[in-house]
Amino acid sequence: MDAIQIYGGNCLKGEVKIQGSKNAVLPVLAAALLINGTCEIENCPIISDVHHMLRLLESLCCVITKKNHTLKINTQNLSCCDMPSDSVGVMRSSIMLLGALLARVGSVSMQYPGGCVIGERPIDLHLQALRKMGVVIEERDDGFLAQTNGLVGAIHKLPRVSVGATENIILAAVLAKGDTIIENAAKEPEICALCDFLSMAGAEIEGAGTDRILIHGVEKLHEVSYKVPADRIVAGTYLCACLCCGGEIFLNEAPYEQMEAVIDAASHMGADIEKSTDGIKVACLERRKALPELCTEIYPGFPTDLQSAFLTALTLAEGKSVIKEEIFENRFRIVPELRKMGAIISCDGHTAVVEGQKKLNGAILDANELRGGAALVLAGSAADGKTIVYNRHFIERGYEDICSDLRKLGVRCEVVD
Repeated sequence: MDAIQIYGGNCLKGEVKIQGSKNAVLPVLAAALLINGTCEIENCPIISDVHHMLRLLESLCCVITKKNHTLKINTQNLSCCDMPSDSVGVMRSSIMLLGALLARVGSVSMQYPGGCVIGERPIDLHLQALRKMGVVIEERDDGFLAQTNGLVGAIHKLPRVSVGATENIILAAVLAKGDTIIENAAKEPEICALCDFLSMAGAEIEGAGTDRILIHGVEKLHEVSYKVPADRIVAGTYLCACLCCGGEIFLNEAPYEQMEAVIDAASHMGADIEKSTDGIKVACLERRKALPELCTEIYPGFPTDLQSAFLTALTLAEGKSVIKEEIFENRFRIVPELRKMGAIISCDGHTAVVEGQKKLNGAILDANELRGGAALVLAGSAADGKTIVYNRHFIERGYEDICSDLRKLGVRCEVVD
């Protein structure tokens, strides 16, 4: 059935460990291609996006050893072979391989990446930047051929903030001849994670986490062991589960410092949130309050990846809330599904107005993308009766085992095959 079945209505109590970050590990896996040897990646989340990325690496003749949440990746026999189209086509992060492969083998033929239904995410910034670094790109109907006789540093003034383009430029620049500067760079924690990994391997990078990054090209990188940081979006999802259902939970290893905008929004809704050395305690013992306006922004602003989860929580808050989506134009695809449960939401594409209700009712729902699918599971957790969320595979792109995690917090849910 490819579904998740939930019996809602329980107040939450318990503790869950936050998995490794999806958005950090994927570029780190691409970065491993830059190292002629073996890298060890610890705390790797076992999710379908990682599975597809590893298939791509294996298609390039990498040797991968897996043990629980630890990977060893040997790239000594790296060869630019044909990558499996189903993995490239379903995962946008496959574009991360472009900069790294050009640095190692000088030629890449690949399909246009896929995996995103939440709005236009063009790769024009990636290709423009690589052309400035000495890459010749021949675009075709279904993909492109990129070739270089040697990458060279360049100054990039990005016309808009792009996490993916920032990461791809970094991956191309660390072994390029000369210096590379990225202005208007993305500042997300995942950029810092990538730069940390590369710096541990011998790269020379300055300014990670700021809007100006300087990379001094080096001749080679060395083998490294790296631990993937905790996933701030998964932590925010489970925080929203408590907002939806009420109760007291502990999010072990949740990255508090990366979640300030999320914690601020949850606090304004009435949640009591405490930081500790081990994670975050969340308590929601009263009905949540509405938010007059919540607007998604680039980091360190409120993340678009948690907009759907907060939208769900606000359907149960007291009063009227307004959410403005400034990043992706199709983030409100969850709205018709929430309406099936009794939510009162009006939406014009970029703004949603939510009239909070005292309860939601169980329903049969369809997930259409990763974060919205997770939010529907949260809705089912809070609703009266039984909810079934179909298209579980979307959720498994970013959540290792959302049912197991939520059961630890008191939600009655299970996978239905």
